[in-house]
Amino acid sequence: MATLTAPTRVATEDKKARRSEGWSRRGPLLPALVFAIIVTQLPFLLTLWYSLQSWNLVRPGSEQFVGLQNYADIFSDSTFRSAAWHTILITGACVGIAMLLGIGLAVLLDREFVGRSVVRTLLITPFLIMPVAGALLWKYMMLDPIYGIINWVLGPLGAGETDWVSQFPLSAIVVALVWQWTPFMMLLVLAGLQAQPKEVLEAAQVDGATGIRTFVFVTLPHLRRYIELAVLLGAIYVVNTFDQIYMLTQGGPGTASANLPFYIYQRAFLGFDVGQAAAMGVVVVVGTIIVSTLALRLIFKSFDIEEA
Repeated sequence: MATLTAPTRVATEDKKARRSEGWSRRGPLLPALVFAIIVTQLPFLLTLWYSLQSWNLVRPGSEQFVGLQNYADIFSDSTFRSAAWHTILITGACVGIAMLLGIGLAVLLDREFVGRSVVRTLLITPFLIMPVAGALLWKYMMLDPIYGIINWVLGPLGAGETDWVSQFPLSAIVVALVWQWTPFMMLLVLAGLQAQPKEVLEAAQVDGATGIRTFVFVTLPHLRRYIELAVLLGAIYVVNTFDQIYMLTQGGPGTASANLPFYIYQRAFLGFDVGQAAAMGVVVVVGTIIVSTLALRLIFKSFDIEEA
């Protein structure tokens, strides 16, 4: 029997020690990993199986395996395509407008003034309100055609009787979402502003750069990773919007404001079509994963470029 040489024995022992140390670090995380698999991956696998079935709950015994037919049906469904377009429109408009407002508010809060802590707390408040409560607030206190504050303010301009929710459903949803998500964008951008080295700003001032040029050529590049992270997280959450649409417009008039989560809800809990609802859910999950993966690669690439 061949014996190991001293260097080989040392290398083997070091490898075992590193492996043991790795398991000692990962071991406490195993229960959380098992729990995450049970509550996320197993339901998703079950959803995949349902998406391959033709099953309507109002027709007992209708369950049968149809393969990819549900996916073919939903992509030929004009309502599904319309809901997908509404999802993209609502997500893009909400994230874009909220980010611009968040950057502006973060720049203002990055300066010293009396009552800054109070103003910061008030600006964060919309993000702490439950989505259902915020939607009801906008529907009955702000956008109501008779008692709404918006019509009261715009009354002298001739817009006092506008039913904003019925006539402009997508705009009403976007406004409510922007109001809720602007504080989130503001907090991330404000963290980036406060992490910016003051020496860089002082050097720009010494070189004669104006405030606007300093912000465009110095501050914005520094904020890139914070902005990208805020856009990614905001898009992931906003694409799943259901509360505001359900409380504000019920997806109407008709399906004029229904996005994919709301349309899936209609097919699953109003039409009781389990197969097609599951197929739509799988499509949304896969699409979200693809977009998130591309965005994360972009963010990690920016980190690598800066470190290089």
